[in-house]
Amino acid sequence: MADAYKSIPLPHIGQSDHVSLFLLPKYSPLIRRVKPTVRIVKIWPEGAEAKLQECFKNHEWSKHSSEATLDSHMDITLYTSSVLDYMRSSTDSVTTLKRITTFPNQMPWMNREVRALLKASDIAFRSGDRRAYSSSRANLKRGITEAKHSHKLRIEEHFTNDSDPRRMWQGIQAITDYKPAHITPQSSNASLPEELNLFYGRFDKDNKEVAIKEVLPAGHQPLTLSPADVFAALSRINPRKAAGPDGVPGHIYRACAEQLTEVWTDIFNLSLAQATVPECLKSTTIVPVPKHSNAADLNDFSPVALIPIIAKCFERLVLGQIKTCLPPTLDPFQFAYRQNRSTEDAISTALHSALSHLDKSHTYVRMLFIDFSSAFNTIDPSKLITKLCDLDIAPSLCNWILDQQTAGCVLSPLLYSLFTNNCTPTHGSNTIVKFADDTTVIGLISSNDESAYRDEVQSLAAWCVDNNLSLNATKTKEIIVDYRKTRGGTHAPLHNGSEVERVTNFKFLGVHISENLSWSLNTTALIKKAHQGLFFLRRLKKAQLSPQILVNFYRSTIESILTNCVTVWYGNCSASDRKALQRVVKITQRITGSPLPSIEAVQRKRCLRKARSIAKDNSHSNHRLLSSPLYCIIYS
Repeated sequence: MADAYKSIPLPHIGQSDHVSLFLLPKYSPLIRRVKPTVRIVKIWPEGAEAKLQECFKNHEWSKHSSEATLDSHMDITLYTSSVLDYMRSSTDSVTTLKRITTFPNQMPWMNREVRALLKASDIAFRSGDRRAYSSSRANLKRGITEAKHSHKLRIEEHFTNDSDPRRMWQGIQAITDYKPAHITPQSSNASLPEELNLFYGRFDKDNKEVAIKEVLPAGHQPLTLSPADVFAALSRINPRKAAGPDGVPGHIYRACAEQLTEVWTDIFNLSLAQATVPECLKSTTIVPVPKHSNAADLNDFSPVALIPIIAKCFERLVLGQIKTCLPPTLDPFQFAYRQNRSTEDAISTALHSALSHLDKSHTYVRMLFIDFSSAFNTIDPSKLITKLCDLDIAPSLCNWILDQQTAGCVLSPLLYSLFTNNCTPTHGSNTIVKFADDTTVIGLISSNDESAYRDEVQSLAAWCVDNNLSLNATKTKEIIVDYRKTRGGTHAPLHNGSEVERVTNFKFLGVHISENLSWSLNTTALIKKAHQGLFFLRRLKKAQLSPQILVNFYRSTIESILTNCVTVWYGNCSASDRKALQRVVKITQRITGSPLPSIEAVQRKRCLRKARSIAKDNSHSNHRLLSSPLYCIIYS
């Protein structure tokens, strides 16, 4: 290493003519350059869960409701807050806080036994006993070997289940010693939090309309939740999810689901009966996450909302009840948040509509990909409730949703899809394909007559104004698919006086669509991303993991990339694109030493499965295409 040491001349050694040099390292050891990280974590000692279960089982929960009742009226917020306070205090009494210090040069296989052997070896060295020191060194060597073997087995467990990509990537990070970069904003002054608060709340400042709750008819029965449903919801809570502002972790709800079912069922049903959500369940912590490393503008931060875990559990229960009472007349071209729907269905519907039209003479297709500015945050609550009532949602449930309005909640995606349910085309030659807030207008043009398409775009813009949705003209793009030899002049649609940019390709729901409907750009992007996964696969091979683990990693990370929406584009791929895709599979086979299914075999299997599911679903927009007797025979 160049310039690793600096030399200091020292006096001659005895009567020698040679000058002695003292080499002093210029670098500082890692343990001196980097400070150790200190974490304080909550530890659940052995038997803590049993103590907490016994505590909640013997607790008299009814006293919380009686303390919150005044003149036969129960304060739902006071009731819920007292229950949460008791849960927090009980948890603190059975758990302990542990301080963990991690040194920068600490090996991942280092454990308590190795530290004890290191200490014993150091003591033996200082004692001067050669026999004791030799024995301690041998014990240390055996201990390190056992620790490394245990660490290897622990890492291999991350790859035994190919349906858990989180644990698999944790194993990859451990093997490759990956350390994520900590992104810090360029402007970190004290006023940044207040500026972000004002920026995220800018959508409500101009909303002067006051939402009024619906009047309940006589004899109306509010929605009630059964203890069995609440118990099932509590048992499914992910204990790894971050706690919200209430500070109650998900581990408590899951471990003590049976003991907490009664009190939370009472709170949930009381909240639905009063059409009021407790204030402590509506509190939200907004965490601004930088979108990239050089985040300098307020738009460069994505707001991530942390709400109480029990509030999300409550909303999931209500979400299931709303789905059961939705009418079958919902827009079939909204493919998000619906059973048996995916991005594949949205893309295939758009492409089938375009290709079917292009089979005719003197035709071309215009595809307008619309982008909304913060679509989920601009919904007008009063208009939302009106639309929910039009869908025959119970008035008491509509009032509860009106009181619940929380950014980043579980209900937001479904409520948005119901809010845009009446956003449908006004002309039969146009199709509006929706996947959540991703909206695409497909205009089928014949004989250069674009009047219906342009009128559709203007009608959609007017609908957005009426419903308080803002079109982002800079991110809205258009593709024109035209195979004619003689093409007429085309003008981009206008929005607020500015033309929408025409592009040659667009990434639509994760798939690159080109204006000539070729798939070379899409396959190139997939292959490039898959090659990044091959690097990690080679690292696993170098770590001497079993072939089965290597295959599991390929199936969950590389194959999932190569076959993303494969039923949509693989059938029209060129021969060279198919060979390039299969080349990645062949490389993987050489690395793993195991046979793997070809991309064509995976595509054929998924096409059959998708066709069967669509044929059985009468509400699917493509059901009519697979309902003929011929298709039933082919896919049976």
